[in-house]
Amino acid sequence: MNCHTCGLLTSAKAGVDECARCSSPIHHRKSDSITRTWALLMTATILIIPANLYPVMTVIRFGQGEPSTIISGVLHLIEGGMWGLAMIVFVASVVIPVMKLIVLAFLLVSVQRGSKWRPKDRTVLYRITETVGAWSMVDIFLVGILSALVSLDVLSTIRPGIGASFFAGVVVVTMFAAHSFDPRLIWDNAKLDDNDKVIE
Repeated sequence: MNCHTCGLLTSAKAGVDECARCSSPIHHRKSDSITRTWALLMTATILIIPANLYPVMTVIRFGQGEPSTIISGVLHLIEGGMWGLAMIVFVASVVIPVMKLIVLAFLLVSVQRGSKWRPKDRTVLYRITETVGAWSMVDIFLVGILSALVSLDVLSTIRPGIGASFFAGVVVVTMFAAHSFDPRLIWDNAKLDDNDKVIE
């Protein structure tokens, strides 16, 4: 068993319930992993709707401006000829959060059904999802920095919108969901074949 605090490997003996190095509780599997991950995933799914419907920020130039959502912001960047920046914002703010929800839901369903299909590939998919999840915060950092720096009263002002709060909630909750999922569950029902090896 692996300690989630200090990383020490401990023999899975009966009666061993804490780490010998840091005394943190250790478990053969994360307790209630599937239930917690489903709850967080559903919360993120609910939050992603207002995150895309409500404005993320409002750019005011010379006293005039209109609020913009994530998608409308991407379209404004494309109209301004900034394709590269538009693609970065689109991937980080739309593609990655939605893909995280889909991938985590797929992993949960496959574990609950006792799937033996490609455990190694599903584990890699989980690791990628867990790693890239935080990059969705790029949009929130951009709004925060612009709101702090661009405050020139009548000339130009950028104000954050309520959509940014919902979007930040989506990113944080999906990060918690990925962390609460135990990838070892993928291997519990895995069938050994010539290509895959189950590592205890």
